[in-house]
Amino acid sequence: MDPVVALRELGGVGTLQEVLGLTTRSQLAGALADGRLHKPRHNRYCLADLEGTMRAVARTGGTASHLSAAQEFGWKLKHDPLRPCVTLPRSARKPRGPYELHWADLSERELRRNVTSRTRTVIDCARTYDFDVALCVADSAMREGIIDRDDLLVAAARSPRTGRAKALRVAAEASHLRANPFETCLYVIAASVPGIDVVPQGHVPGVGFVDLLERRLGIVMEAESLEHHWTKAGLQRDVDRYTRAARLGLVVLRFTWTEVMFRPDDVRAAIEDVVRWRTVQAVGRHGLAA
Repeated sequence: MDPVVALRELGGVGTLQEVLGLTTRSQLAGALADGRLHKPRHNRYCLADLEGTMRAVARTGGTASHLSAAQEFGWKLKHDPLRPCVTLPRSARKPRGPYELHWADLSERELRRNVTSRTRTVIDCARTYDFDVALCVADSAMREGIIDRDDLLVAAARSPRTGRAKALRVAAEASHLRANPFETCLYVIAASVPGIDVVPQGHVPGVGFVDLLERRLGIVMEAESLEHHWTKAGLQRDVDRYTRAARLGLVVLRFTWTEVMFRPDDVRAAIEDVVRWRTVQAVGRHGLAA
């Protein structure tokens, strides 16, 4: 797989091990050499030119924020920002240039470090962007382990009224259990289907942990990446795993990154069809015990 495509599927940033799960060392070296990928620090590869972002911050006199701040922290995103995201003091004038601009009161620490705090970054994204984009940021922050859901809930409750409801929703649903933006976006699509309750990393006896589990109706949803499935051993592991799931009476829905990111309506329609069928069949009576 092309390294740029690989990094995009990984959420725009990845370790050497993650990248080599999808591409080769020679392809990675070529992408670094021609500037399509960047290595801002040890064992970190990304699509974004973070040095360019910080130069934009310096030119505006502002602070990296929103998706640009998330990139600076090394968080995985649904997509990179189209323009550098910069927050300026409320009294600052609008600078010229291709920036995504915001105005807010910033702490001395944020001004000194030229990047908004982790908690503010999550809440800013939650108040500004669509739910799936914002939840990818929040999930990445949770996986890092420095802030937790309580931090986000308190910050969301204290945030400005405009966008507060969006921030509270993101804070309430943020989870470290979803491994990457691929799984987060699949969760957002599935959670929008009426009549089901999906949980990330649900455990199925005899099968193991699955990306999403609807326990009552016995539906498993998997975000399938080539990272774990492109070898003969990986294929056999999949066959064994999903055969065990079928023997338990479970329906397994498998979705690719392209489907989830670019054809969400198709993914939602597929889930709705299976939910409708399983409900009619009353399979929930024979589902997994809670």
